[in-house]
Formats: sequence, C-alpha cells, structure tokens
Amino acid sequence: MELPEGDGETIHLNPAAEFYPNILLPGDPARAMSIAIKQLTEPRMFNHRRGLWGYSGLTEGGDGFLIQSTGMGGPSAAIIAEELCDLGAEVLVRVGTCGAIDPSVKLGDLVIASAAIADDGTSQALGASHAVPSDRELFNALVAQAEASGRAFHEGRIATVDLFYDPNADERYASLLERQALAIEMEAAAIFAVAKKRGVRAACLLGVTDELWGEVDRVRMTHDEVTELGEDLGSVGVAAIADAVN
Repeated sequence: MELPEGDGETIHLNPAAEFYPNILLPGDPARAMSIAIKQLTEPRMFNHRRGLWGYSGLTEGGDGFLIQSTGMGGPSAAIIAEELCDLGAEVLVRVGTCGAIDPSVKLGDLVIASAAIADDGTSQALGASHAVPSDRELFNALVAQAEASGRAFHEGRIATVDLFYDPNADERYASLLERQALAIEMEAAAIFAVAKKRGVRAACLLGVTDELWGEVDRVRMTHDEVTELGEDLGSVGVAAIADAVN
C-alpha cells in the first residue's frame, strides 16, 4: 500500500512509512516501540508527531502491521482511531493495561474484552450509551492466543473511565462490578465507538498491572514486570490479528 500523499492528509498523524490496515493500539509510546522491536523484522517510524510514536513493518511471517500509540484517555484515542480510519484502517486492536476491580482477576493476568462499558465522556459523545461490543471473530482469536500464551486470562466486560485518580473510586467500582466489569481502563470504549461509526473491526486485549479490589487503594506491578507484560500483549495481539484476517 502506498504512502498517503502530502503532509496534510491527517492532522495529528504524520505518516512517514508504509501504512498497513491491521493495527495494534497501545496507549504508551514506549510500549509501541517495544512491541515493534519484538514483533517487526525491520520496524520503521510511522509517526512521531505529538510524541505519539507509531511503527510500521512486517512480521517474520510476512504480515504487515502498524503499531500506533494513542496516548492516554478517550479523547486522544478517538482522534488517533479516526485518523487511522481516514488512512484505511481495517482492524484496530487496543493492547494496553488495566486495573482489576474483580477479585478473581490478578496482577499479570490477561483480560479479553467482550465489550467495553461506556463510563467515559468520549464514547458517550460518540453515541455509546451502555456497552460497545468487540468484534466477535477478533475476540475469539484473542482468546485462542491468550490460551497459548501461558498467562492466566479472563473473558468478559471491561469499563472505560475518564479518571486514573478518581476521588469517587469506591462508588464507581461498586457500580461497575454490578454491571459485570472485570477491570477498568481509559481508551477501549472510545476506540470501539469510532470503529462502529466507521465500519471497521475492533477488539481489546488488556494486561492487569494494578489490583484495585484489595484493602489498600492500589497494588501495582514493578516497572520491569509492566514492560514484560506489554511485550506479551503485543505478541498475543499480533498473532490473533494474523489468525483473524488470514
């Protein structure tokens, strides 16, 4: 696929390498880089505008992928998802971290989202009122690859929220548990809502870096553990997309 013509085709993304329609969306630019190094044979920087690093390249199996960071929160993620759709995206899979609110979900586990509860302003502004579902085929492919990864994993609803430091966390988590949420994060519902509006497929794979259900406010992984978990998310995500589209 040829590069988009001109510098002004998208406002926030500045494509500088080949575009591929199968896309992983980590929030963290550093995670985008580490996934690209692990998964792509010769990664090239696709975008660096606004510090939202993106990388383009082929896997060892010859599949083309784009690994594009979204930044934190629904507003940033929605902008990136919209502009990737403008460029021709076909598959958007968020690969990120989350905080577990269900006591059965532990540090280091994977969570495959069947749907994202729209508890954030961005997805609601895009028309989501309850929960936005994942693409079923992508969801099934993520489950299959999670099984092969060796990590414990969970299938079910997640919740997208606006606040990392929430002054009303106890009440919010209790309400979201009643709605069967396993964990919370900050981007998936917005990405799902954009994907639904634009007619592209979307899914979400999360790694649990925080436990929010205990007697202390937050139990968190070490930095090195978070880095390793992020690389595993990339491996599972790339394999799942390759299975779903080939």
